[in-house]
Amino acid sequence: MSKGDKKSLVKLESIVEKISSTLLWDYRITVLKEDVEDLIGKDRRMICSINNQKEFNCGLIPNGKGNFYINLNKELRKELDLDVGDKILITLKKDESEYGMPIPPSFEELLFQDPEGALLFNALTPGKRRSLLYVIAKPKSEQKQLEKGLIVLDYLKDVGGKLDFKELILAFKNNRFR
Repeated sequence: MSKGDKKSLVKLESIVEKISSTLLWDYRITVLKEDVEDLIGKDRRMICSINNQKEFNCGLIPNGKGNFYINLNKELRKELDLDVGDKILITLKKDESEYGMPIPPSFEELLFQDPEGALLFNALTPGKRRSLLYVIAKPKSEQKQLEKGLIVLDYLKDVGGKLDFKELILAFKNNRFR
């Protein structure tokens, strides 16, 4: 591999860890910098697979000691039956998607049909856009995803693109479709 080439895929082994944290994320996987330095660029967004089972979007988060970690939420740990100390096989590939995670087709169509909402959405930071996409995509029903997407765009237009998640939660509660 020449000096400018980047790997497109990395496979490595790690262990599910639990740390004591005041944050919501206590479970994580450590990823050594040396294992991924040829994969990462300025953006550390990845598509991760654990034990060749489930792909999910994630970020390589610096651990403050030169390495990285990937957060594991309860839903993912339960789905993959993961517990502290489990040895796992991780496959990482660069996430080349526009937003760093999948966009629900219904929301993509909303953005196409609502240029003002799309402009406000795309003006948000990448992390806020990913958070909103996660919230919109969470319901299984495409109808519920569409409803959430409409609420998000209406909210952004009402507040001139100044996102406050507490206010948005209230907007969801006050605009529930029956």
